[in-house]
Amino acid sequence: MQLQGSCHCGAVRFSLLSASPYPYMHCYCSICRKTAGGGGYAINLGGDAASLEVTGKRHLRVYQVRLGEDELSPARRHFCGRCGSALWVFNPRWPELVHPFASAIDTPLPKPPEAVEIMLNYAPPWCETGRGAAVRRFEEYPDESLEAWHRRHGIHDEGQET
Repeated sequence: MQLQGSCHCGAVRFSLLSASPYPYMHCYCSICRKTAGGGGYAINLGGDAASLEVTGKRHLRVYQVRLGEDELSPARRHFCGRCGSALWVFNPRWPELVHPFASAIDTPLPKPPEAVEIMLNYAPPWCETGRGAAVRRFEEYPDESLEAWHRRHGIHDEGQET
């Protein structure tokens, strides 16, 4: 599925192909929550890094999490330097992937058949978690990848159900 995205002020626009466009995984880790999660969590999608096209690159800024006193995370969180909108995460450990934030996508996204809440050990008490019957919950990382989740639900390339 071709996805179009942008920041709030419109200074940065981007597009990419995604074989996993369902916004189902809510991440409550402190990084996602504080950099992109107005509801206490952020939702990342999966996309093909080679297909990422960006206009307004001069407005992009990158944030790398400090893991220790002398160590930065290799993951790079891209955001708009004008309005602060979180746009996508890229980690060079997986150079074929880019993870846009669902909140930055302008293309209508398909409704997921279930939600998966991850990193619940880090959710603050004010977050409403576990709402709805179709919610799987994990204290840390889930037991399946974005790709495996889509496969389990019979959803493959272009977001088509089989």
